[in-house]
Amino acid sequence: MMGTKLRHFSPLANLSLEELVPNNNFYRRLDAMLDLSFVRDLVEDCYACLGRPSVDPMVFFRLQLVMFFEDIRSERQLMEVAADRLSVRWFLGYDLDEPLPDHSSLSRIRKRYGVEVFRRFFERIVEECFEAGLVWGEELFFDSTKVEANADVDSLRSRSIAENHLKELFEETGSQEIEDFDTPHLSPDALATDTLPMAGDESLKESNARSEGWISRKGRQERTFSSGPRKRTADRLLSTTDPDATPMRLGEGETKLGYQAYYVVDGGKARVVLNVLVTPSEVTENRPMLDLLWSSVFRWRIRSRRVTGDARYGTRRNVAALEKAGIRAYVAIPNFDFRDTGLFGPGHFRYDPEKDLYICPADQRLHRRARTSGNRGTQYRAKAEACNACELKARCTTSERGRMLYRAFEEDFYDRVRGYRGTFAYEKALRKRRVWVEPLFAEAKEWHGMRRFRLRRLEKVNMEALLIASGQNVKRLLAFGGRRPKKLAQAAALRLPSASGHQIGCAREHRSSYSWPTKAFFQQAGPFLIQGTQKRALLL
Repeated sequence: MMGTKLRHFSPLANLSLEELVPNNNFYRRLDAMLDLSFVRDLVEDCYACLGRPSVDPMVFFRLQLVMFFEDIRSERQLMEVAADRLSVRWFLGYDLDEPLPDHSSLSRIRKRYGVEVFRRFFERIVEECFEAGLVWGEELFFDSTKVEANADVDSLRSRSIAENHLKELFEETGSQEIEDFDTPHLSPDALATDTLPMAGDESLKESNARSEGWISRKGRQERTFSSGPRKRTADRLLSTTDPDATPMRLGEGETKLGYQAYYVVDGGKARVVLNVLVTPSEVTENRPMLDLLWSSVFRWRIRSRRVTGDARYGTRRNVAALEKAGIRAYVAIPNFDFRDTGLFGPGHFRYDPEKDLYICPADQRLHRRARTSGNRGTQYRAKAEACNACELKARCTTSERGRMLYRAFEEDFYDRVRGYRGTFAYEKALRKRRVWVEPLFAEAKEWHGMRRFRLRRLEKVNMEALLIASGQNVKRLLAFGGRRPKKLAQAAALRLPSASGHQIGCAREHRSSYSWPTKAFFQQAGPFLIQGTQKRALLL
């Protein structure tokens, strides 16, 4: 006889959600490892003292972590999953009969907090990684990836027409709405600067505004910046869907609107992300590097010995800044000195630092002549009679005044980095970069929605990237957090608001799972090692 199931649900008495969630559930482990009570202090300034109670900030950030781990693309879908999953309800702290927050509240809360709160949330997760002993600090890796924007190329319009249209829309209401949109949410540290002795110096404020960094600008491009006579595409065209997204090349000549996401990753085994930034795709990778480096070094009080990146980061400005700071620049130098132009390039000439001259392929000397006032560097020229009588002149120069070279002002640091090539440490660092940072981008794109941003505008995509990086660090906390003892002195140093007068030991000792023999062992085993070497020599 075929049975028929009747759908009838009766209320269950004495039923607790605590009993319905298994003890080995992932969200139970996450709740036990990560204490999010600190977020209430982060957002305290965003709320008034009176009024209707809002959604608990802990619930909001727990929902953001659920969105990360479940790879959910919208707040509406997120709340549907939260209503359907008992484990998510338990993680949020809502009982079976309690109504969940509306999905529209999450968008309003995100807009209220601003990117500063999300960055401080990310930094607090990094602090947890420091306390768990997951950060080495002596080696940093830089890399970036292109991320598609939530806009289509067909939305591109003339920038001048679009800006004039926006000006006409707001000319009656004034610019107050635009100013409110661009006004940053100040952190307590930023508000504390008003009490400094030089806080009222207007000239100092103007100087600081002109030297605004990439992080303080939230990755926004300077429209006055120019890298050559050619006008950029982003200077002519503007997307009406996402004005901050710029055209970029993907795959085989395919053009998309997108952004550039930057990671600064620690060289320790846990691969903790120390800094994140998103810029329009038109920004070249090398420009934000120094701002990200100094921000990471001073924020986390680490003393890095090496910085590794690909050839896109190997500009003279970056290399000189790293080497001057005592940091080894393990970056690939672009090989422009041997370009095939029909004439000998600068790479075919040998520089003698003791005599301060160049030696050409025909063993003729190029002596220092003058130091230019521009960015070309110091001028070196060979004698005209020597060049005109040379057999290699057709391959060297077309000038009748002799071959001329320019040596850049920072070329000494470039030569120092060229000297790193072929060394074991340099080659190992470049090999390590390929398996250290790039898998993090692959993980974020394949499993956590970073292949295409779901939000629009530069400030919001920075929030999204910060949350993704925070989630990746939380995964490292879950995987490695219980394996190493906490370094309490370093954790206390990170939490102190004021700098101390003594020198801070910043980078934790990087321990390997293999314990190497001590010096005393080799001293005791010396005679045996010598005898073994002599025996092998006799056998050979």
